[in-house]
Amino acid sequence: MKRPSRDLFTDGGDTGRLMAELDWAATPLGPVAGWSQSLRAAVRMVLSSRYPMLLLWGESFTELYNDAYAALIGDKHPAALGDDVRVTLAEGWDVLGPLVHQAMATGVASWVPALRVLLERAGYREEAHFSVSHAPARDDDGRTVGVLTVCSEVTEQVVGERRLRLLRDLSLGGDGRTVDVDATCARLIDAIGGHPLDVPFAAIYLRDGAVLRRIACVGGEPGHSTVPKVLPDAVELADPGPAVRVWGLPDAARGRPTEVAGIADRLPLPAGPWGDPVRTALALPLPSAAEGEPLGVLLAGVSPNRKLDEAYRSFYQLLAQQVSVAVRNAREYEQERRRAEALAELDRVKTDFFTNVSHEFRTPLTLMLGPLADALSDSAAPLAPVQRERVETAWRNATRLLTLVNSLLTFSSLEAGRARSEARMVDLAALTAELAGVFRAAVERAGLTLDVDCPPLPRPVTVDPVNWERIVTNLLSNALKYTFIGRIRVAVDADDDEVRLTVADSGIGIADHDLPKLFERFRRVQGARSRSYEGTGIGLALVQELARLEGGEIRVTSRVGVGTTFTVALPWAAARPTAMTGPAPNGQGAAAHAAVHDATSWLTDPDGGVAEPAAVSGPETDELAGARILVADDNSDMRAYLSRLLTGQGWRVRSVTDGQQALDAIHREPPDLVLTDVMMPVLDGFDLVRRLRADEATRALPVLVLSARAGEEASAAGLNLGADDYLVKPFAAAELIARVRAAIRRARAHRDPAGGPASAPLGDAPVAPAPALAEPTPTAPAANPAGVAAGGLNDAASVVPEADRSGLGGTVDVRWAYPSAPTSASAMRRDVRQVLGDLDVDPDVLADLLLAASEAMNNAVEHAQRPSRPEVRVRLRVGDGLVRISVRDFGTWRDRRPAMDRGRGALLMNAYGDVRMVSTGEGTTVTIERRLDAQA
Repeated sequence: MKRPSRDLFTDGGDTGRLMAELDWAATPLGPVAGWSQSLRAAVRMVLSSRYPMLLLWGESFTELYNDAYAALIGDKHPAALGDDVRVTLAEGWDVLGPLVHQAMATGVASWVPALRVLLERAGYREEAHFSVSHAPARDDDGRTVGVLTVCSEVTEQVVGERRLRLLRDLSLGGDGRTVDVDATCARLIDAIGGHPLDVPFAAIYLRDGAVLRRIACVGGEPGHSTVPKVLPDAVELADPGPAVRVWGLPDAARGRPTEVAGIADRLPLPAGPWGDPVRTALALPLPSAAEGEPLGVLLAGVSPNRKLDEAYRSFYQLLAQQVSVAVRNAREYEQERRRAEALAELDRVKTDFFTNVSHEFRTPLTLMLGPLADALSDSAAPLAPVQRERVETAWRNATRLLTLVNSLLTFSSLEAGRARSEARMVDLAALTAELAGVFRAAVERAGLTLDVDCPPLPRPVTVDPVNWERIVTNLLSNALKYTFIGRIRVAVDADDDEVRLTVADSGIGIADHDLPKLFERFRRVQGARSRSYEGTGIGLALVQELARLEGGEIRVTSRVGVGTTFTVALPWAAARPTAMTGPAPNGQGAAAHAAVHDATSWLTDPDGGVAEPAAVSGPETDELAGARILVADDNSDMRAYLSRLLTGQGWRVRSVTDGQQALDAIHREPPDLVLTDVMMPVLDGFDLVRRLRADEATRALPVLVLSARAGEEASAAGLNLGADDYLVKPFAAAELIARVRAAIRRARAHRDPAGGPASAPLGDAPVAPAPALAEPTPTAPAANPAGVAAGGLNDAASVVPEADRSGLGGTVDVRWAYPSAPTSASAMRRDVRQVLGDLDVDPDVLADLLLAASEAMNNAVEHAQRPSRPEVRVRLRVGDGLVRISVRDFGTWRDRRPAMDRGRGALLMNAYGDVRMVSTGEGTTVTIERRLDAQA
């Protein structure tokens, strides 16, 4: 009786052996021997298959299946063998039952690719997905008596695709590029809320100092308020408290992922396909750029119907990373937006400032230009030639200032979007030719050829003539400034699409890497050769903005050493349908004439000029009479003014336009003093000083620097290079003359000590040893006074030199006395440089000592109150590889107000030497020591 049973289940694997041992007589199927051939054949087919198969037979739906199916039902095997499927799969029968009944009733097979079924096969209510087919099973008579089920589990595939959709939705909805951080978090939470099967609830917490703040959360049915009510709004990380710790937020904020249990007790939230309560959550750190300090925490619920396995945990890690990336992007974008807004606000404030200042300039300029023009045109009381020359200089420069103000006002209006084009119907070719003709004399004076090719256009052009004048004027000025040989060509032509203005030159050209930034405001091509360094740097930027305002554009092509071509194109389509009528605005042509005046100043005396001394009144025994002074400045009016001023003192003046011409003139005929501007073409003033100090023949030549660049940094840069003095424009004539006299006398005293002024014997300046000061009293260098009378400066310091200057290993001891005046620092620097220069002291060490000594001298002048002697004594000693400079004043110490003192002097002295200070009722002595073998 059992042999047929064993034969039927042979080769059925483990499940076959279990079926062979089962007492089938106790089941609705009865003993195996009584089974029909149809049932036997079906069982053999199921057991021989490697694919999961389930056979349901009879009215009781008795189960027979193979090993593959046994693996699918987990803990239900082997009890399910021979049992009623409605009992073993009771939790999922509401889904499976209709399909089974349909197959039996209709005799037609069915297939569902991803059937979601509730299974309790691993100790919990599990969400599972199967690809399943139900086919009718027939007995020997052909009647449908059962169902053959073929299935495969696709849970991982279905759940994996669902989770990928969530991650994709996060990337699309939380890019952080168009919203702020809070809005980004809200969009992320909305995306997560669309996938409640995998994330039943979620909350994003972000770090705000020592606090975690909840930014957004989601969970439950729409309108469900349990989640925001239960979850903490903020977490104090320093002392979170037990009510917060249970959520795992503090640990996660420290970078430790935390599994949170017992959620159902605190947050009764139905979740999953069948509304089971959430029991577990994960608190995950949101990674940040700072290791060990997460950006925040993602608190996410775990589905009650999915096991928290490795795949599920990996999904949550990806989820946290996606949220972190989106939040970081949003923060960076928000910071960038705030920076852009701050820059835009700064730009707006600056534009308003320029506009207001430009308007404020117009009133005093009107009151300057009006009386000056009246004086020049007054035939009833004509000016004397000398006075006329002075007034013409003032009028030209006031006009130039007005042009600069107008340019700034126009540019600020363009940037603020307030500029308007008062377009009129104009003969553009004739207007352009007229504007170019204004430049002809200046171009030919420069030795260039001006070609103007402006044939009549087929029809008038609608354009603002004032704006067009500024465009043409700036382009022609630019061409003249950077062209030294050849020609400048101005042309106007048109085709069916546009009308074009072309300004081409044979100048120095522009390198390819400079072209993209050429139209940026305040942009200058570094190192470019030009006729003058003057200019605001907004000319080409203004041309571009004006061309855009007229509906056109500007293009440029250039080759270094060949030339540059600018093309302004105005499309006919940009022409306005209507044009303004009435008289042209006042001032048309003023910009062109002002630009020509500027250009002419670049061309004056290209090879330098010599002004002979004027007849002066006063003592005939002035020892400086006939002194030779070289003036280097690229502004012709400034050269003329300085020449008049200096020749009036009986001095012979040669003027040149740049530093290179100054060098050439010095080598041809060395002057007694060089008076140089800083901002000059070819070779600027600082480079001129650097080359003079590097040349043994000119190292002792006095150099006085004039510059419009005010401030401590500018003056320190010039003095550090070796300039004897630095005077900021505007300056008083008396002060300039006094400084020139003092510099020449000091230089002559060094060359011929015996013939210099009488030396006054000096007592030793007390330099008692004192402990080094960690913080010497801070001070800043004194600014040059705006006007010092010529008689207010002593001609030279008193000098008591020692005879021994036998080198660094020997002994040098030199003493000087200087008037207690701001200008004495430059005299002291010159004297110290002369002595140490003769000893071949390293130039870097020398520069450090000079700067430190200057600060000490400035301190002595500024801080000495009611000095018993109006002088400052300096002592220089060199011996045994050590330089010691002592500076002594004779007054009581006076602190400066903090608002006037930034502590720069003390910092400089400490940086460049060992500083000691002794202060008594009779005065203060500062000693600076530096070893000659020490590094700076």
